[in-house]
Amino acid sequence: MTTVPHIFIDADACPVKPEVYRVAGRYALEVTLVAASSMRVPPEARITMQVVEQGFDAADDWIAERAGPASIVITADIPLAARCIAAGAYVLGSTGVPFTEANIGDTLATRDLMASLRSAGEITGGPAPFEARDRSRFLQALDNAVHLVRRRNG
Repeated sequence: MTTVPHIFIDADACPVKPEVYRVAGRYALEVTLVAASSMRVPPEARITMQVVEQGFDAADDWIAERAGPASIVITADIPLAARCIAAGAYVLGSTGVPFTEANIGDTLATRDLMASLRSAGEITGGPAPFEARDRSRFLQALDNAVHLVRRRNG
């Protein structure tokens, strides 16, 4: 019997929630949005909202404690991605780029370098704007992730 993936969304700043709902609906997957405050979610039994206590990394901790080999985690939070990868989860960024064991070390190092440069006043710009091609890439990547997680847990 194939294990059905469960999708966890680090929901506070996630721009691809509608895309996740669409893919999850296609495959009848459960989705849990996790955030520090409540937000509207579609009135579907497979989609739930988990509000965590206000606190530093409370949502990250909640997700990381539940992530495992049958999980797909959607996040832009690199430290959370590293924790979920260590737990065996498939982790996907909102632009459709997966976080993997092969790239998470470099990604963490780059994040730390950029934080240092920002604190020194060297960088004033933010991330690139989210575009339609990012949504398209995300949809394809999430579809691929569902198939991969099903195969590896089947």
